[in-house]
This record gives sequence, structure tokens and C-alpha cells, in this order.
Amino acid sequence: MKTHDIHRDDSGPVGLEGTLEVNAEHFSEEGFWDKIAHSARRAGKNTLMPALKMYYSAQDPNTPLWAKTTIYGALGYFISPIDAIPDLTPFLGYTDDMGILAGALAIVAARINDKHREQARATMARWFG
Repeated sequence: MKTHDIHRDDSGPVGLEGTLEVNAEHFSEEGFWDKIAHSARRAGKNTLMPALKMYYSAQDPNTPLWAKTTIYGALGYFISPIDAIPDLTPFLGYTDDMGILAGALAIVAARINDKHREQARATMARWFG
């Protein structure tokens, strides 16, 4: 997702959708997989499963641009080094990430299909057994 593909009005980003738009600028494929590799065990299945479902949905050419923007925004926040609650904080570090991912998942849930869910499950099975 290129930053010029993201539309912002003059009032600036507001709420979850604004947060997602701003953080879409931070998303990169390499950054996503680096974050996953570095923090898979600490983040846990409850954080990674929605991230993976959305990731695979965003890779699907049939997913509309508005949904991809929402997904890349949430994943951008997930991989961003700037966090509301630092990921190194025990027990609480991923709660903000889970909240953003859950909100984005609710917005794009209809665009996540069985293929995306299966890809996420297969990836989780490889990592966690």
C-alpha cells in the first residue's frame, strides 16, 4: 500500500478509522513477517490469528481497496515501533494491538473468506503445532 493511495480529509484522522489510515503508512510485508517472527510466542494466538486472517485477505486481489486500507492500517499499527502500550510490557504489551486488530477485523469481517481462514490456520499450525 502506497501512502498516496490513502485518502485523508483536511480535518485529519479521527478515531479507529483515522488511526488505521495513518498506520497503513507503516505497513510493509517485510516488517509484518519480522514482527511475527520476533514476537509470535509473546503475542500469542489470540493476537496472531486475526492478524494473519487479515493479512491473507489483503493479499487477495478480490478484496476491495477500502478493506485493504483498513487491514494495512491495523497491521501497520501492529508492526509499528510506536505503540500506545509498549509490546515489552508483560501481560499488557499486546492489548492495544489486539484492540486495533479486533476493531479492524470487525470492519472487514465480511471480506475474510474460508480460504483466508484456512491459510491463517495452516500458518498457526506450523508455528504452534
